[in-house]
Amino acid sequence: MQYILAQNKMEKVDIEQKGPVPYAQASTNNSEQAGNHRMNKFMRNFAMYAGVVGILLGFMGCHKAPPPQSTENLPAVEVKLQPVVSKVYVATEDVVGTVRSKLRATISPKISGRVEELLVTPGQIVTQGQLLVRIDAREIQARLLQAQAVRVQAEADLARMQRLVKDGTAPQAELDRATMQAGVAAANVQEMETMLGFARVTAPFNGIITRKLSDVGDLAAPGQPLLEMEDPAVLRLEADVPEALIDRVKLGDRLRVHISTLPQALEGVVGEMDPVADPGSRTFRVKLDLPATPGLRSGLFGRAAVPVGQKSTLRVPLTALIVRGQMEMVFVAKDGKAQLRLVKTGKRLDSEVELLSGVHAGEQVVVEGAHQLMDGQPLIVR
Repeated sequence: MQYILAQNKMEKVDIEQKGPVPYAQASTNNSEQAGNHRMNKFMRNFAMYAGVVGILLGFMGCHKAPPPQSTENLPAVEVKLQPVVSKVYVATEDVVGTVRSKLRATISPKISGRVEELLVTPGQIVTQGQLLVRIDAREIQARLLQAQAVRVQAEADLARMQRLVKDGTAPQAELDRATMQAGVAAANVQEMETMLGFARVTAPFNGIITRKLSDVGDLAAPGQPLLEMEDPAVLRLEADVPEALIDRVKLGDRLRVHISTLPQALEGVVGEMDPVADPGSRTFRVKLDLPATPGLRSGLFGRAAVPVGQKSTLRVPLTALIVRGQMEMVFVAKDGKAQLRLVKTGKRLDSEVELLSGVHAGEQVVVEGAHQLMDGQPLIVR
């Protein structure tokens, strides 16, 4: 008795053995049975997946999207309107620059010697004449003592020669020579005293220390920077103006200046202009004096607006502009309802913004209450 696979069922079949089964025939029967088994397994999996997909489609067909909200049921909102106006303003080109102190200095010693004391740190406010650095000047001190001794000897020789000339025992030429030597000795003493005074490095003006370039124990030399300081009370914007715009800038001009950290614009006065362009950048260095303003510091980034002509543009208050992600929009009042308009903005001028597209002159835009509106919502004008 043998079992064979027939129509997805295992049936017991009597097979009459009349002799040994050939090897090729047995192999063929096994291959057919394996193929039938794989086909049946595939059909069962396919039927299962098809059923699952059908069930999901049935659930999705039963779920209906909610109908869009009708604008007729929206409540009326009280708003304030203002017309879009066309205004003429001076078109400008921005040039970038850096805020720097008008009065700044690099502190260097006038004599050589070791730095004995460094009495200030960056950020410290100092006054004019305040001691900043003390240089070791023992060598100069020794030379001063030597010069003083020579002066004492020269003064004694002068006094003795004066007595001899008065008694008539010495010629006038000897007295003149002694007088000259006493004067040279006194000058040497004065020179050494001055050199000794250079060992005390003091602040040249009222200001603040910005950099420390040396430390105690370093060897100081004439011209070698020790400190940097500046006056924070007098600041200006130093900007590089391209050669195409330099003809529109004159000494004494008042330009609008925007500083990155200040909310309001400043008015800068052109105080200095380089008469020669930088051959590398083809720009002219222009320095604008800035008014004293809280929060204005040296090193800040700024932009100066150079006038290039006049331009007529549409403007609305900044309160009318709504920004959602990358979209900019305003609400226009039309037939008593709010109409959403996508707009493209330009420059911001004080409390107004320039609109390049999306509205027309004379249209009424919502300037108060716009952020709570929806397209088509009824309006109540104050």
